[in-house]
Amino acid sequence: MNTFENTGLHTGILKAVQELGFENPTPIQAKSIPHLLTSDQDLLAFAQTGTGKTAAFGLPAIHLTDIEDRSTQTLVLCPTRELCMQIVKDITNYAKYSPGLGVVAVYGGASMDTQIKALKKGAQIVVATPGRAKDLISRKKLLLGKVARVVLDEADEMLSMGFKEDLNEILSETPDSKQTLLFSATMSKEVIAITKKYMNNPVEIAATQKNTAAENVKHMYYMVQAKDRYEALKRVSDMNPKIYGIVFCRTRRETKEIASKFMQDGYNADALHGELSQAQRDEVMSRFRKGQLQLLIATDVAARGLDVTELTHIINFNLPDDAEIYIHRSGRTGRAGKSGTSISIVHTRESGKIRDIERKFGIRFSKEVVPSGIDICKKQLYSLIDKIEKAEVNEAQIEPFLEVIYKKLEWLSREELIKHFVSAEFNRFLSYYKNARDLNVAERSSREKDNKERGRNDGRTRDDRGGRSRREDGRLKTEKRRESFTRLYINAGTKNKLSPTLLIGLINDAIGSGSADIGKIDIMRNFSFFEVENKMYDKVIKSLNGKDLDGEPILIEVSQNSPQETSFEKKKSSKSKDYGGHRRDGRRSGRDVRSSGGGDRRSKGGDSRKKRKSRD
Repeated sequence: MNTFENTGLHTGILKAVQELGFENPTPIQAKSIPHLLTSDQDLLAFAQTGTGKTAAFGLPAIHLTDIEDRSTQTLVLCPTRELCMQIVKDITNYAKYSPGLGVVAVYGGASMDTQIKALKKGAQIVVATPGRAKDLISRKKLLLGKVARVVLDEADEMLSMGFKEDLNEILSETPDSKQTLLFSATMSKEVIAITKKYMNNPVEIAATQKNTAAENVKHMYYMVQAKDRYEALKRVSDMNPKIYGIVFCRTRRETKEIASKFMQDGYNADALHGELSQAQRDEVMSRFRKGQLQLLIATDVAARGLDVTELTHIINFNLPDDAEIYIHRSGRTGRAGKSGTSISIVHTRESGKIRDIERKFGIRFSKEVVPSGIDICKKQLYSLIDKIEKAEVNEAQIEPFLEVIYKKLEWLSREELIKHFVSAEFNRFLSYYKNARDLNVAERSSREKDNKERGRNDGRTRDDRGGRSRREDGRLKTEKRRESFTRLYINAGTKNKLSPTLLIGLINDAIGSGSADIGKIDIMRNFSFFEVENKMYDKVIKSLNGKDLDGEPILIEVSQNSPQETSFEKKKSSKSKDYGGHRRDGRRSGRDVRSSGGGDRRSKGGDSRKKRKSRD
């Protein structure tokens, strides 16, 4: 199928597609459309964001709709309001010459009454976020008895956002005879589980290999001290005057802090995070889409569903804990056949994450040198000169002012005039970067290897060189820090799909801010331990106890013993991972961390082992 004319789509759709400037189908469209037009077999499709997925399922959905039947025939489920609105906009454009077709968006944060009225008028195609869809189903306003096809768009994103139970409830309301279409960028365990439960012998197609990064994205990283990451971010921005991208942070608190500092320093940026009202979020996104903002500082959750195709850069202010999230982030640039750059600002302890992503997804990172002050000044100066040279001159508009301007500047020679003009525009950069220091650091593995080699050559041990006193100082600091933390027990582990990321998210919601430190996290099969600063532990317990996690009520209580591990927990944790200390914002806390199952959790007057066995 080389052109849309060869697909068999009816003439109204072809006319709309032609007017939109589409000529040849993308790979995912070329593989999906013929199957959907000729078969009712389920479809499992793998494609990165920006590869034309909406047209891949949207065009056949329009073609197959019975216009005379006003009931819902296609249900599209997607993770966020923004993506929902974008899909409806696209399908509405495709259906421009398909009179009588109703396409309705159903999402949270908007009037439910308005959406109910739209459904009553007739909505053969409904695009919905899971939460609002479930609400309307329970109110008997969204009726799915005649649904012929269900599309799960960005299924991996919906599952990672915790919509699994909602999806289960919604899909249980649809006919068994329906066709299920699942579009996903990655093949996670959760996606596999959905395919096994709700899909019947699906045809599998892929625009690219499963779990791979986009080919036209360059992956690079800068290695700096953790305290220098913000300075490195500024240099990256200054080195790319035409940058248009998203900076990903780990928490809402960090997002707000970085965006605030960035704007105060004169950068064209704003923040996108979960504490914004819908009106504020829409306003920020409108400015970003129009190019009025060059950089959007965002969390992963806040940025999900954003559909901006012209991004030049993705910047990871923090690498995510999950390697697949990195692929989602980087896939937001280099779309629609264009090239893009994914930059990570890492510190020495994160080099292992870089190697992890390389191994898992078959990509290669290039380690780059953080730009120097001289490099940035050159780049900015030449960019300014290019801008002046290419500026459009409207003589009619400026003519009335030229006589006065010429008179004021006639005492300056050509060379002096250029110097004055450049200085007026450029002194800020020259002043700021006059004595800019080198931010680059060597990777820890190389440094440690050099130190070890030097120690071997001079025949002296670490203790001979004062290593003992340094270790003692470190031990005292570690013990002092431990005193400020309370160790908690939670009756959930890997069997409940608990991970450090999920646990940190639960604590985020419980505390309601980004101000607390989280210490060591030990995830086991049936239960886990984590540390939280003393002033917050009581709030965490009260807020989370009784909440549902994977179908079971959460139980959290204080671990009654010291953080020293017992032989029982050593045995239990031998297969668990050491996640180290984590700050409230997900960063490692710098504590002395050992791989352990934590303290001996004894109840008040009883042996904890019996209790644990009964819980397990």
